[in-house]
Amino acid sequence: MDTGWRYRLASVGGVAALVGLAVMLANNATVQAAAAMVPVLGRLPPDPPAGAEFVIEVALTVVVVAGAFVPLYKPRPRRILDIVALAHKRTFVAVFALATIGYFDYTYKVPRLTLVLITPLLLVILPVWFIWLRRPEARSERAIIVGDDLAEISRVAHAAGETDLALLGYLFPAQARARPRGQLGKEHESDANVESVADGGVDVDATLEQLGGLSRLEDVLVTQDVDTVILAFGETDRAEFFGALDACYEHGVAAKAHRNTADAVLLAEDDPGTLVDIDVEPWDVQDHILKRAFDVAFAGGGLLGLAPIILAIAVAIKLDDGGSILYQQERTAVFGETFDVYKFRSMVEDAESATGVTISDEDEGGVDPRVTRVGRVLRQTHLDEIPQLWAVLSGKMSVVGPRPERPEIDADIQHGVDDWPKRWFVKPGLTGLAQINDVTGKEPDRKIRYDLQYIKRQSFGFDTKIVARQVWKVLADAMLLVTGRSE
Repeated sequence: MDTGWRYRLASVGGVAALVGLAVMLANNATVQAAAAMVPVLGRLPPDPPAGAEFVIEVALTVVVVAGAFVPLYKPRPRRILDIVALAHKRTFVAVFALATIGYFDYTYKVPRLTLVLITPLLLVILPVWFIWLRRPEARSERAIIVGDDLAEISRVAHAAGETDLALLGYLFPAQARARPRGQLGKEHESDANVESVADGGVDVDATLEQLGGLSRLEDVLVTQDVDTVILAFGETDRAEFFGALDACYEHGVAAKAHRNTADAVLLAEDDPGTLVDIDVEPWDVQDHILKRAFDVAFAGGGLLGLAPIILAIAVAIKLDDGGSILYQQERTAVFGETFDVYKFRSMVEDAESATGVTISDEDEGGVDPRVTRVGRVLRQTHLDEIPQLWAVLSGKMSVVGPRPERPEIDADIQHGVDDWPKRWFVKPGLTGLAQINDVTGKEPDRKIRYDLQYIKRQSFGFDTKIVARQVWKVLADAMLLVTGRSE
């Protein structure tokens, strides 16, 4: 992918040319005659312009569409889904603008049939154009090393030298004293704590340049047109290691790591090489679209359909102890980031003031004295989880995925369960494979096995099966509650 003015000229020129061709095709007499045979389109009179009127129509359409696509003229690497979504959004903006112009001024009006015919064309050809334009260079993969450990940077640099990767440089924490360019391969007394690598010390190619601190990662990904990031951290902690993975995910950049850190990442496939590929986006395009569509439909329909129950629960909580209706919690999201979820309050106010953040005894089948009378019913029927549908609707969660834990609990479990960070490679869910098998955070070793099994098997069809089982469990628990109270 080109950068700078070459990319901008190519993207603007391509949009203008493709839009012009689409308008000419839509105004072709044969095409309009064929369109008129469609029942709905047959009601729109064919009106192919000619002469100056045709020139004005083409020029107006090109200017409006090209103007609407301004956000896509930046040479920023993006995931394919991002490109398609943004291109579709800008296409609809342009079509709406053209329809508005035609409504107020007939002189510059694009005929309705022409507008209808070019819309599906633009929805296809413009995203394809930008995907092709932003493809990686065929000659080589432009790569950088990102890390906080000089020995690990040296190790992965040597490994990268045995591949087709073209190393541009490395990013190193600004607060740490990195060796100047050309000196990274020299040992200094102050660097005695840097471990030596197997081939005889910290010895990186003298031409390898330090491109800045870790805070410059996103800027470097754009300005240097980076295709691959190689991670070289001494500790695979959430703040830096998973923060770099998050940047790779957002910019559509491939990520690699030394296989020594493979226990902390989700691998794309079994790779016998020294550098392994990290699967930063396990879902394929089709399933990703279906999953998001299902999330929106499920959450939106649930919030609307359960509105009477939501009102009844709010009243019951107020009548029980007069406290707040909702309870806010911080949970861990993709790549270790955090987000806030809301639940119906099922415990007494400030329940954790004395105990701190801890897993409820009810997760082990016990009795938690902090749970209120109404809260016990809400927990048994899972109705306390209803407000989390908003997090699903807003895209912070999915209906199905590894159940998000509190950051404090995550930090404790992470030290005892090696594979635990792999859960952060997929969006957290309202329910999951562990939940339908009655496994909670009290059993992290079992829970991670179910979560990893879900990640490996995940698909839209698998999600629907999990949701069906969860709905059945909720109904069964509700029946047990009713039966138990009636006896």
